[in-house]
Amino acid sequence: MKNRILKNEIIILSLWIILIFSIGVFSTVGTANVGILDTFRIIGSKLPILGRRFDISNIPDSYISIIWDIRLPRVLLGVLVGASLSIAGAAFQGMFKNPMADPYVMGISSGAALGASIAIILKFNIEILGISTTSITAFLGALLAVILVYNIARIKNKVPVTTLLLAGVAVGQFLTAIMSFLMVIYDRDMTKIIYWTLGSLGGKGWDPVVKMFFPIIIAIAIINFFARDLNILLIGEESAQSLGVDVERTKVYVLVLCTFITSIVVSVSGIIGFVGLIIPHIVRLILGPDHRVLLLSSALLGGIFMIFADTIARTIISPVEIPVGIVTALFGGPFFIYLLKSKKKNI
Repeated sequence: MKNRILKNEIIILSLWIILIFSIGVFSTVGTANVGILDTFRIIGSKLPILGRRFDISNIPDSYISIIWDIRLPRVLLGVLVGASLSIAGAAFQGMFKNPMADPYVMGISSGAALGASIAIILKFNIEILGISTTSITAFLGALLAVILVYNIARIKNKVPVTTLLLAGVAVGQFLTAIMSFLMVIYDRDMTKIIYWTLGSLGGKGWDPVVKMFFPIIIAIAIINFFARDLNILLIGEESAQSLGVDVERTKVYVLVLCTFITSIVVSVSGIIGFVGLIIPHIVRLILGPDHRVLLLSSALLGGIFMIFADTIARTIISPVEIPVGIVTALFGGPFFIYLLKSKKKNI
């Protein structure tokens, strides 16, 4: 038992180190050739207190601007997006006891994208408590999607794998069809709406990173608070109820929290699929199903994966940039087929 705990702690610490290192390393990658040491010096010079120790007087201002104003915020946005989608996927998979559940497959991302598209079409640019109306309508769209999928898939008090997948695909396609219809009618906004369907982290700057940071970190912390309840749910809802877990309340809280962070991500980056499917499954294979370890580890590995995927998206056919949603789909599509094939005896 002690050896397993030690192993898990070492892996989590390693993921933290890899994530921090990846932020610096992938910030160097791009058309402008900025060295890795210069990149770390630029980032270090901006840190409170420690910044005085880094001399960047011999680094061109253009390089400083490239790293600090363009690449670093994009990389950090990737971390937030990857962490959010991954922990949402891990929570959904634990709650539904289904390794194929994730925000994209369940249609939540499509709901959020539809909500964001409506805000774009109606030109809502108001902020409420620092939250844009685009994020609010994305959340409402995502919440509608998850409610529809859950109620369509539910048979009495159970949510079978088959009906969950079919309901998610059906609702997702239906909401995407509505979004396509709106694109035809409001052709002036077609370019912006297409952006939501492909997913991208480019051209954002610091503004979305600053606005997303605290809501997402707080939501992730609260989701981790339900780790014990998610563990108990794995043995069955009736058993969990007898052990003192308020099953329905836990489901509602986790659904709302995961829908919330998914909608925030989609309102900024558009639809980025399969991240919440791939990452939790990989972490579960390595660390096991204990959500006290699984949730945080999924968030960390998801951040690393998203940085890697976005770097591929912006460099593989440079100077042309492809949407990162295409890259994650290229990874996730075959992985989803593998999961379906491995689970087909139970479907």
